[in-house]
Parts: sequence; structure tokens; C-alpha cells
Amino acid sequence: MKIKILFEDKNIIVIDKPAMISVHSDGKTKEKTISDWVLETYPELEKVGEPMNIEYGGEKIHIKRPGIVHRLDKETSGALVIARNQKTFNLLKEQFHDHKIVKVYRAFVYDYVKNPQASLLTGKRGVINAPIGRSPKDIRAWTAGRGAKAPLRDATTEYIVLNNFADNDEEKPTSEHRFSYIEAYPKTGRTHQIRVHMRYINHPVVSDPIYRGEKQKSLGMNRLALHAYSITFRLPNGELKTVESPLPADFKKVIKTYIDKK
Repeated sequence: MKIKILFEDKNIIVIDKPAMISVHSDGKTKEKTISDWVLETYPELEKVGEPMNIEYGGEKIHIKRPGIVHRLDKETSGALVIARNQKTFNLLKEQFHDHKIVKVYRAFVYDYVKNPQASLLTGKRGVINAPIGRSPKDIRAWTAGRGAKAPLRDATTEYIVLNNFADNDEEKPTSEHRFSYIEAYPKTGRTHQIRVHMRYINHPVVSDPIYRGEKQKSLGMNRLALHAYSITFRLPNGELKTVESPLPADFKKVIKTYIDKK
């Protein structure tokens, strides 16, 4: 497994997670994970962090998560932070808990997203403020607003529209040919938050395997069109650090094919 390192010092590693690789095992499959790579590359991190214990098929399974402070969905690419010692792990965990970590995502979504109205509070950012709970219809899924199963957890996502574009040359493309390229800023860290919130406003992320509904995979994206573009956190010495993950090849291809030609 080849993993690009975006930043590294004695306390922290930030990697460029490829799409289609899970951060840690689910206890069911034997696929290689980022946690496996960490153990192979930095075996001294084996006891850093918090392992997870789950029960599957009547058997208790111990899942190692060496230095893993947060996670990205399997199909999501981008910046992932790993702690190199327990003190730093605890520090980063506290920053996540207190919502002091700043995360920026890029995504392609279905149909044109209207540019948000400017306000003194949010500037030109749109705001999705909708509690998230379990879906009553799909055990894998979460949902926002009406129908979500308790307990509900507050969730806020801000976003801007980078481009509205079509995948054909028609003057007035129909909705199935319209897309938006957005930047999203989750203010809370709920499971599937951006995916759930974009579906909530009727603009699910392109090719989302769970939340796109009856929409087809599009734009040549064979995976969830979501990328963790940057992350900002405070180092143990107090310095504020921002690490960016370059757009992956599939994102660049969509931009070159449909946006740059406009």
C-alpha cells in the first residue's frame, strides 16, 4: 500500500488517504486498511490511541486503531491525521471534541446549488443546521430532520458554491445533467454529516452509494465524490497548522472535462 505523507513531525503524521481504503477494520473483512499501514510503517504506534471492541457473529473482536484520531469514510479521499504518541492523541481528541479542528471538504453534488444569500453572520456561506439521527429505513444510513430516529445530535454544515456546471453542451440542461462543485465546512463531526446534509437540501453527493437515491453514478466518478481538502489543528507547541491534500486524479478529470472548458 503506497500512502503519501503530507506532513510529519515527532508528534503527528498527516497522510493523503486514497479513496476505497477503510481507515480501520470493521471486523468482517480482511481488506488492508490504513491502520494496517500504520502498524507496518510505524510499529511503535501499536499502543497509541484507543482500540475498538465490537461483537460480530457472537464473537468479540478487538480492532486496533493505532494513532487514529478521526476517520474518513472508505470512499472519501484526503487529509487524515495520525498521532505518534498518547499525549498528542489526547490533545487532538480534545480539539475534535471541542470543535476546534477546522475541516474543509470539496464535493460534486447533483443539480445546481443556489448561491447562498450573504449575511453578517455567515458571509456568503450557506448554512445547513439540521440534527442527525439513525435512518428508520436503512441500518447503514443516517438522516436529518423529520423521520430521524432518536437520539438526535445537533449538526451544522456551512458551504459555498464554487461552480455550477453541466455534463453536456445543451443551453438549458435538464436536472439530471446539472451539477455543482462545492466546498463544505462541517462545524460538527457527525457520521456521514456532509453526505446527509447535502441530501437533506436535495443535492446529494455524486455517486454516493447510500444517499443518492435513484440517481445514477455520474461524471465518471465511480466512488463517492467527496475529498477532505484540508485540516487545521493546533500542534503540541501551540502552533496552528493547516495541511492541504491535493485534489485526486478523478476530481481533476471532472474539473478539466466540465468546468475548465466553460
